[in-house]
Amino acid sequence: MHGTTIVAVRKDGVTALAGDGQVTLGQTIMKTGAVKVRRLEIGGGVLVGFAGAVADSLTLLEKFEAALQGAKGNLQRAAVDTVKQWRTDRVLRNLEAMLVVADRDNLLLLSGNGEVLSPDEPVLAVGSGGAYALSAAKALLRYSGLSAPEIAQEAIRIAGEIDLYTSGNPTVYSLGEA
Repeated sequence: MHGTTIVAVRKDGVTALAGDGQVTLGQTIMKTGAVKVRRLEIGGGVLVGFAGAVADSLTLLEKFEAALQGAKGNLQRAAVDTVKQWRTDRVLRNLEAMLVVADRDNLLLLSGNGEVLSPDEPVLAVGSGGAYALSAAKALLRYSGLSAPEIAQEAIRIAGEIDLYTSGNPTVYSLGEA
């Protein structure tokens, strides 16, 4: 997935989700201030970030939000319901995107391949700069005193120094209290 980087981190009771703001069309940077992360005020609060084709991502975001409301804020149930619909619906099946969803207790990756993945460590990243952001976030989580929002922000900045499709200009949302 080219064109965005999303990273989620949980530390000390705080969950943070950051996304870069770059939109590219081919080899051209069209925008650097797009917002690819959202806060949903359902249940105790849910953070969502998306990577992939924007229209596809927004369609999946709407499906996830509806599933979350139907599941009364239960993140895992909403994630499974969304992925089931994504895999079985003839139109949705062709959408090219990934969603990272998080609440105070869970970090999940939703993909069109039918996966709902929970990472082994409390850090998750996707997108063109995802591997760089994941590496940076893991190192900062293990070896720094930074908070979850600070780690997410710095991971996007580091990814932006390496990946051409990541701006390094993050939007960060967080849930919980330190």
